[in-house]
Amino acid sequence: MAPFNLTPSDPSPFILMGIPGLEAAHIWISIPFSMFYIISLFGNFMVLFVVVKEQTLHKPMYLLLCMLALTDIATSTSVVPKALCIFWFSLKGITVGGCLTQMFFLHAVSIMQSAVLVTMAFDRYVAICNPLRYATILTNARIAKLGLLGLIRAVLFILPLPLLLSRQPFCANRIILHTYCEHMAVVKMSCGDVSVNRMYGLVIAFVVLGLDLMLIALSYGLILRAILRISSKKAHEKALNTCTAHICVMMMSYPPFFYSTLTHRFGQGIAPHIHIILANLYFLLPNMLNPIIYGVKNKELFEKVVKCTSRLCFLGCH
Repeated sequence: MAPFNLTPSDPSPFILMGIPGLEAAHIWISIPFSMFYIISLFGNFMVLFVVVKEQTLHKPMYLLLCMLALTDIATSTSVVPKALCIFWFSLKGITVGGCLTQMFFLHAVSIMQSAVLVTMAFDRYVAICNPLRYATILTNARIAKLGLLGLIRAVLFILPLPLLLSRQPFCANRIILHTYCEHMAVVKMSCGDVSVNRMYGLVIAFVVLGLDLMLIALSYGLILRAILRISSKKAHEKALNTCTAHICVMMMSYPPFFYSTLTHRFGQGIAPHIHIILANLYFLLPNMLNPIIYGVKNKELFEKVVKCTSRLCFLGCH
């Protein structure tokens, strides 16, 4: 049974072409893709393992890091395995239902990740501006509820995308010049009126994520105001240092997303292979670097990772 209710008159699959113009280099391109993916999985699963195992890390900030790690694993896993099948085995076919399912998970997890980043900004705001009430305002249960709310929001906002497309008639030419089923790439396969699909996609990109960015900017505006009121230079540096990792993760997440969204709609002058490579790197590099950034910047997490790694190496040697 297809993941979405598709009409039986559309049985033929879509063809994902990979990176057009660079077909001869697919094998070579797959090497960094697979390496980034493996490092991403290892780093994010390591964060999950360490936080779950260490009782001292059962705190709201580390629960948020686990949520971020899960979204990193989900986004890269939604894209990379199929891309590697194209690169290695030329398995380019994907059913319409499979394509819409991949599109749903890919975009839903991206919206979920944005919700996690907003919650992390709020966490930093409370930690710096209201530290005495941090433990009462942000409990593990409250963070879990915010995470569930972010998941529900992502599903409700993204579900209309595949449902609207499942009702569209698709053209005979079902070749998608991409490695995965991006929303606008699938929209271009339709022979019907897709104005609602295009408009709704823009609403998601700029209203939902735009609101998230406004909330993050508000949090950091209040954080900056609180920091400027602190007279101690050492306290300034300590407060700013707690935000550095989160700012780095945001800078790797939002600009590439908006670049990818805009170029799909308005970037006719950009070479397709450049756009597709950058779109794939958007799902690979941040997911790989996020656990590294937090591992380096967070002393407590870094020490626990080193401790667990040393213990596993010791057990492996004996």
